Amino acid sequence: MLCKSDYETQIASTRDERMDWWRQARFGMFVHYGLYSQLGRMEWAMGVENWEVGEYKKLAESFNPKPRAPREWCALAKKAGMKYVVFTTRHHEGFSLWDSKVNPFNSVNYGPKRDIVKEFVEACRKFDLKIGFYTSLMDWHHPDGTKCAYDSEARGRFTKYIRDLNTELLTQYGKIDVLWYDMAFPMESWEGWDSLSRNEYLRSLQPQIIINNRSRLDEDFGTPEGELRSEEKDWEACMTFNDISWGYVDSVQAAPFSYTPQRIVKMLNKCSGNNGNLLLNIGPKPDGSVPEEAIKPLEEVGKWLEVNGEAVYGNMTRKKHGLTSIGIAQGSQKKNKVYLWNWIWPHGGEFPIAGYSTKCTGVRILGYGNADFEQRGYRITVKIPDASPDNILGIAVFELTFEKEPEFIFMPGYGSLRGGKNYN
Repeated sequence: MLCKSDYETQIASTRDERMDWWRQARFGMFVHYGLYSQLGRMEWAMGVENWEVGEYKKLAESFNPKPRAPREWCALAKKAGMKYVVFTTRHHEGFSLWDSKVNPFNSVNYGPKRDIVKEFVEACRKFDLKIGFYTSLMDWHHPDGTKCAYDSEARGRFTKYIRDLNTELLTQYGKIDVLWYDMAFPMESWEGWDSLSRNEYLRSLQPQIIINNRSRLDEDFGTPEGELRSEEKDWEACMTFNDISWGYVDSVQAAPFSYTPQRIVKMLNKCSGNNGNLLLNIGPKPDGSVPEEAIKPLEEVGKWLEVNGEAVYGNMTRKKHGLTSIGIAQGSQKKNKVYLWNWIWPHGGEFPIAGYSTKCTGVRILGYGNADFEQRGYRITVKIPDASPDNILGIAVFELTFEKEPEFIFMPGYGSLRGGKNYN
């Protein structure tokens, strides 16, 4: 086994190659599905409602996802413009959704008598989506799941159990793209979890895999949860669809709390514009169907991305841009191109954009054509129609092309104080 510093050096040497597809993707789907879906009271129901293991186990017999349910998830992900899907292969309740020899409490021995993970993998490949496996470290069903924190023998058994489960996942389904750990509780260190040894071994099984930071090692990317918090390294904001639950809750009651297409695009702007990804969750219904409140918003986002995707996908330039003089647009940037996502359409036939001193060589509205403009000092004024030309969501994206990577200074009146150039 490598020491921690040597392991980190080794994975850093291949990170750019392994992460390239992920940095291009920017948008993925999270799917939380398990026995808890039948209860409709969120994915932590077993824990927060203090179910006895034996009583909760009865849910496994009635668990019965309809045939091809994962195809429904992946078809929607594809329509939405998502590039990868992360699926809860085993949540904290301890029920494995694959044909596991390590964990007999699984979907082949109970309920549907089917390997749902296999169905998920096949669906991802059908729709050309990268494959992510969510794997919980915490396990409420396993007898050592709590004892491992204070009993060394229990710890040894439980860390081996976790290693063996993930070995199954990474050896039974071909190439897997993401290993997404969750909930490193009750142990407080990577040493307690034996994460260094386990992750080094799992990487030997899947050399191109990327791993998140929730096994108490930094690994490849950070995972802020429930907030769009940018980080210096690669990061992925994982968000529920309703800010209430990851698992299924009643669609009619959840609808008023759920994201509109416009709010989803706003989140995409914050993520992609700051070199991060958005992993947006759905909690399928008990039979595996996509909840109704998620379908139309995601389909609308997909239509918008067909027109405006170049402002979202791909390696973005880490920037301080994004502010405008009137505060109704925010940016993403690829080298000498700045994309301003407009939220509120300006009145008066002009869109003034302040702060860029570099010469602008062209302006166009994505999907709709070039726009006339003039540049005076630190101010670019774009001639615009009376209403937003984006008839999908009302969010038009302005592409500004500069002669080189632009400089940006946000300070009212700064251009006139410095005597900025007039490029017209």
